[in-house]
Amino acid sequence: MIITPGHITLAQMRQLHTTPTQVALDPAALPGITASAALVHRAAQGGDAVYGVNTGFGKLANQRIAQADLETLQLNLLRSHAVGVGEPMDEPVVRLILLTKAASLARGYSGIRQLVIDRLFAFYNLGITPVIPCQGSVGASGDLAPLAHLCLPLIGEGEVFYQDTRMPAAQALQLAGLEAIRLSAKEGLALINGTQVSTALAIHALLATERLFEAAVIAGAVTLDAARGSDGPFDARIHDVRGQPGQIDCAAAYRGLTAGSEIRKSHLEGDDRVQDPYCLRCQPQVMGACLDQMRYATQVLVREANAVTDNPLVFASTNARIFSSDTVEPALPGHWSRPLEGEVAKGHLGGELVSGGNFHAEPVALVADALAVVIAEIGAISERRVAMLVDTVTSRLPAFLTPEPGLNSGFMIVHVTAASLASENKSLAHPASVDSLPTSANQEDHVSMATFAARRLQSMLRNTEYIVAIELLSAAQGIEFLRPLKSSAVLEGILQLVRSVSPAMMVDRSLAPDMEAVRDLVAGGRIGLAGEVRIGELNALHLG
Repeated sequence: MIITPGHITLAQMRQLHTTPTQVALDPAALPGITASAALVHRAAQGGDAVYGVNTGFGKLANQRIAQADLETLQLNLLRSHAVGVGEPMDEPVVRLILLTKAASLARGYSGIRQLVIDRLFAFYNLGITPVIPCQGSVGASGDLAPLAHLCLPLIGEGEVFYQDTRMPAAQALQLAGLEAIRLSAKEGLALINGTQVSTALAIHALLATERLFEAAVIAGAVTLDAARGSDGPFDARIHDVRGQPGQIDCAAAYRGLTAGSEIRKSHLEGDDRVQDPYCLRCQPQVMGACLDQMRYATQVLVREANAVTDNPLVFASTNARIFSSDTVEPALPGHWSRPLEGEVAKGHLGGELVSGGNFHAEPVALVADALAVVIAEIGAISERRVAMLVDTVTSRLPAFLTPEPGLNSGFMIVHVTAASLASENKSLAHPASVDSLPTSANQEDHVSMATFAARRLQSMLRNTEYIVAIELLSAAQGIEFLRPLKSSAVLEGILQLVRSVSPAMMVDRSLAPDMEAVRDLVAGGRIGLAGEVRIGELNALHLG
């Protein structure tokens, strides 16, 4: 796969973070890389103080570094910042970090040599996965600690996973036939400055949320049939007059999923209920709002995955900005372009080094918090449908979905598990972005907490995957009491898939293994577009 910096798609990231695929950098990126690296080299040879090139970092930016120590400065930066703690990040996440870090540097605004970028791609292609502790970043000044752990192996330090073994990076480099890199001016800073860790964690969660969302829509459709709910709330005219796009698309998906159901037809014949509970009737409104938030999060995260987020940025006059999202006219050779706000390197270097704050991960933090609410809401309405199914008054099914309630408890405590998980998600959904602790002696006085905002989504996803699995089990059990009537062909396929790992429960048994098995179906994408369900109406729920 050819990686064109600034133009990586969600579909590419979906493939690259799950399936080992060889990648190569678009050759069109090379002139920009070369020009920015040359500008940094000239700045390092000059007499002016340039942040990140010949000064200290953060609060120590006023400390001038001698030219003879510039390589040591970058080496010390990686070593001193590699102070993360906790369990290693999952390999798919680290693969995304490697990919997006390399692509960001290859935009040609970081002043880093092609050699270093090529090595990041080599790590990806060879399956050399740096060990990155999951905690230690506040999501501003870049994901400093985790990115330092990502890049230590470039210089032969730190640890990696290679050939299914955790080992010292120096050993992996030797086995792979690679030499450690000696960093030049600014390269250490460019490597550890940026939002790639927060972004990769959020994209990892977004892709899992996409699978969860599809499974939850399908589970809701099965429950609609099991409870013999009404078709009326899914009428396209209702949703068209409101105009919310996610709601319109979700209503179409529910109509498509239940089309041809014998149970739907039976509801039209003599059911005296006027309106269904909200957990059935308002599914398009709730899930549609979640879908709109997911679509917005997708836009922000794809932009961020393609962004240049280190500091300072290098604007070389010979760089034609091939990969810039905006059209920018290059400066005349040998001249400075119009000065930008912030600290600008002085001198006749044929370009500028400009200090700014693209490393601040607030966009990622806010959409990660939005995804947290989405995940919590998917689980909240799913839990309500489980509660409705086990309540014989609202579902008109046997109490707790068992033929002999009293002797058997049926799905009574299964619902309790769903309720406990939904409640736990409410605490985890508290926004991380509203918190900020000043760091670096108050030089970095507002931070995003984006890394935690994105990392905590995994616990929430797991909780909600279990809730949706419990709903699928409960709805499948409810359908058993409506036989010989059949659901739609699509939903009968889903029921058959559930039954392949969990038989109907007519007398009590432990459902814990069944819940694990169905949760695996949900998390693995087998209930959704990636699996057995392929109807046109579900295509609109795909994020891209």
